Amino acid sequence: MFENYFSKRIKATPSSFIREILKVTQKPEIISFAGGLPNPISFPQEELKISMNRIADEFGAKIYQYSTTLGLDSLREYIVERYKKIWNMDITIDNVIITTGSQQALDLIGKVFINEGDKVMVESPSYLGLLQAFHLYDANFIQTKLNDDGLDIEELKKTIKNHKPKLAYLIPNFQNPTGLTYTLENRKKVFEVIKDENMILIQDDPYGELRFTDDDRIPYIGLNQTEKNIYLGSFSKIVTPGMRLGYVIANKEIIKMLETAKQASDLHSNIFGQYLISDYLYNNDLDKHIEKIKKLYKTQANAMVEAMKKYFPKNIKFTVPKGGMFTWVTLEEGKSSAKLFDKAIRKNVAFVPGNPFYVDTAKDVNTLRLNYTNANEKTITEGIKRLSEALLEI
Repeated sequence: MFENYFSKRIKATPSSFIREILKVTQKPEIISFAGGLPNPISFPQEELKISMNRIADEFGAKIYQYSTTLGLDSLREYIVERYKKIWNMDITIDNVIITTGSQQALDLIGKVFINEGDKVMVESPSYLGLLQAFHLYDANFIQTKLNDDGLDIEELKKTIKNHKPKLAYLIPNFQNPTGLTYTLENRKKVFEVIKDENMILIQDDPYGELRFTDDDRIPYIGLNQTEKNIYLGSFSKIVTPGMRLGYVIANKEIIKMLETAKQASDLHSNIFGQYLISDYLYNNDLDKHIEKIKKLYKTQANAMVEAMKKYFPKNIKFTVPKGGMFTWVTLEEGKSSAKLFDKAIRKNVAFVPGNPFYVDTAKDVNTLRLNYTNANEKTITEGIKRLSEALLEI
């Protein structure tokens, strides 16, 4: 009925595959490894309840009123101080804007930077939420292969030489969907290739705090060496996703343009949530809380790895997570993860086939993503056992 009314842009943009899968996985009998959902037991519910009462008493009507587009000053100041402490970043609150989750940050960046046909370099595979967000702005995606240690440097050189992308989007820590992390050496090589290019580098880091090992944090690519870096962060994985609070750290000129775009989108992000998260952060030990999350997720990741070692056929490959929320499985050459999904659903277990993580989503691939953070060890083991049974049927 409305076919002729809809824009070409929205008609050409696929719906989120994961959102569609999550509808299927609402059935209680299904074990889902599909969503990127934090474990609810990791939410600091009691502490947040205390913060709710405190902000209501302290700020009154302010927590229910319209607010500024850039975000709550105290929350932005907390972000500045944390990044100064961890990375020695030379930034002020003028370099920070609060967004409605990292997903809005991607949408705003698309609005600000992408003209029809502009080339955007992404990893292969890449975060499907980014592909969907930038698709709306008619981006021309160029994928660069991801190896175990990070970007394939030779392929990166060819990508830069042949395509001269305007933007590059990377997830250097515990990448979604693969769970891989760029090594320090790889990051240095990536920066050497791109440092003199006329290209904006977006580094999305929702999982960097969730490192299972005691290894030192690995610096961002080109940290403090260029004005053309944009950093994305989020409170969704380390406090709670329901508040939908993320942020962008960038050059002041970029922040100003993002502010203008955000004014047109939603005026400002949920101010109640900003007051709440800010109060929580200033009155609790975030690092201590993160340690609890890491311990929980490490146990769950180990349970999934051990179950895959026990039940999967020996020719199935998978990444062993050192942090984050995902593992990436590679089937035999020629096998279809989409067909496996159909078999798995019949056995009441779900995952995300690899297709939507590539630019060519119609192409049948032999890869799939598993999330381990939203199920206990017993459920993980049972789910992998069911999935291994489905593997024998494709």
